Amino acid sequence: MLIKSGRGPRVVPNTQRASRSALTQNGLRQCLRVAGGGALGFIVSQLMGWNYGVFFTVFPMFLLGMVPILNGSIIRQFLANVSLNVLEVSLVVGLLKHMPVVMTLVVLGIFLFRFNLMAKGALFLFGANGVLTLSILLHFASYPNVDLSDLLASNLAASGLAVFIAMLMHTLFPDVEARKPPPRPSKSLAQIRHETLMGGITATLSFVVFQVFDLQGSLSAQMATILVLFALGYSGAKISATKRAIGTLLGCNLALLMQLLLYTQSHHFLLVIWLYWLGLMLFAREHVYEGAGSGVGFGGLTTLGILFGQSLGPQQDLVYSALYRFSSMSVALTLTLLVIACLHVFLNLWAPTRY
Repeated sequence: MLIKSGRGPRVVPNTQRASRSALTQNGLRQCLRVAGGGALGFIVSQLMGWNYGVFFTVFPMFLLGMVPILNGSIIRQFLANVSLNVLEVSLVVGLLKHMPVVMTLVVLGIFLFRFNLMAKGALFLFGANGVLTLSILLHFASYPNVDLSDLLASNLAASGLAVFIAMLMHTLFPDVEARKPPPRPSKSLAQIRHETLMGGITATLSFVVFQVFDLQGSLSAQMATILVLFALGYSGAKISATKRAIGTLLGCNLALLMQLLLYTQSHHFLLVIWLYWLGLMLFAREHVYEGAGSGVGFGGLTTLGILFGQSLGPQQDLVYSALYRFSSMSVALTLTLLVIACLHVFLNLWAPTRY
């Protein structure tokens, strides 16, 4: 590539384009793990006919995509969070469902506890998985037509299956080089309080809005409002929301393209699985390139997982679901960013919570 300078044109190797076109061996293995794990979760849930297929498609993606390694500490955090989530939802919904104000305050306390763990960093996976799973469980459990026992049992089964799938994928596609642990940023107590309050209050408001307006079919939109909070800051949330919107749009368009390609052949389960796996590989590749938590790639992954997993069998129509999912998610992200911006300004007014 030629670049002009004061001394005339000079040749600079286009290393960025070269690195973008090829994955490292570790990156390729992670792509295969994420795509294979997501596809395997979908296959098992469809063959077994289990309810709440979104758990079985998204949980393996989360466990394999958010962290590129798997060890005893990660497995313990994941399973401990599942057990705690079941207890929390049982107590909150079972005892406080008839007292919405009290229930909302308890939910706020639970979210503040999880975001405090995320802000401190040591138990980020435990807190992030807890916030996401708890939001989904409370979203479903608060409706009177939902069987709470079936919901919690499906969550437990999906979590156990996700751990098994993650172990299997790491066995089949292990890393070829040891990964360096990410550096832990040093934060002041004021910054930790700022991130804790911003995340906890926004997540609680999201829960309240989706209950008041009876948005039972807008799970993807609610998940989007939670995932952007993983950036733990206003500037990071803005970038995350933009990438999340792009990833969701691409995921919806890819799902529509799959529907068009399948046309009258949607009853061929093997063909559906093949296309689904290819879609997951495309977004997994982008996710690995980004090297971030919830970006374009992860947004596309979860969008495909929700579209195929949330009461959408291979023979059902994805067109309406894809269009509705993107429109509702766009509105939800816009409102979430407005709330985050207001909280950011408000919390910066006092020194104990100044970012």
